[in-house]
Amino acid sequence: MKSSNTSYILAGIAILLLVGAIFFKPFVIINAGERGVVMKFGQVQEEVLTEGIHPIIPIVNTVKSLSVRVQKHQIPGQASSKDLQDVFTDVALNWHIVPDKSNLVFQQIGDENEVVQRIINPAVEEILKAVMALYTAEQIITKRGEVKAGIDSQLTSRLAQYNIAVDDISLVNIRFSQRFSEAVEAKQIAEQEAKRAEFLALKATQEAQAEVNRAKGQAEAQRLLRENLTAEILQKRAIDKWDGHFPTVLGGNSALPFINIKPHELSPAVQQ
Repeated sequence: MKSSNTSYILAGIAILLLVGAIFFKPFVIINAGERGVVMKFGQVQEEVLTEGIHPIIPIVNTVKSLSVRVQKHQIPGQASSKDLQDVFTDVALNWHIVPDKSNLVFQQIGDENEVVQRIINPAVEEILKAVMALYTAEQIITKRGEVKAGIDSQLTSRLAQYNIAVDDISLVNIRFSQRFSEAVEAKQIAEQEAKRAEFLALKATQEAQAEVNRAKGQAEAQRLLRENLTAEILQKRAIDKWDGHFPTVLGGNSALPFINIKPHELSPAVQQ
């Protein structure tokens, strides 16, 4: 009888302990990619819980889990360029909470959503306007990497004050007003036409110069030929081109072959 009562008592204690463990939760599990912020009666403690299971004192301690994984946040932004053109872009920001500073982030700002709304959004909008104002609309396009680096540098410095790390930033789909886009397109077309006209003019000049050079070359060749042409060379050329048939001179009743191979009898015009 006593043994049976003891069993009931032990079973009751076990059930009470189990119910207490479920209700009061004397331990906490921190999942991968998270950190636990420990609070004692609502006061944030210096200890930051890493991944795994951790014992806590029920009622006295509570734990808030914060994600320290890289998170992506895209913000539509509008700014003005140095030449007062409206610039529209989407800023894609990859960021994360510094893990061992999770307690300070929660104490000073709040959870991830409050970090985005209270810190990241205002910082991105302000820095985007400040950096875009340093460049003309054309420079924003041609120096996009430099513009991105400027925003990245300033935003990294700004968010580091709140224990938020910037992993990467991208300027997505930079665009301008419709009127400015049409003006840029018209300017590009005009520049292309001007370059084409310049090319055609240069080509014509080069072709004319080439004709002049060819004419000079031909004149020089004729001059050298006249200076070096002798009766012997003319005679040799005539013999080289002779086909073996004598030319004939018609007169009277007979046809006589005729060839003149005496250099001294060449006419002055031929000798020249």
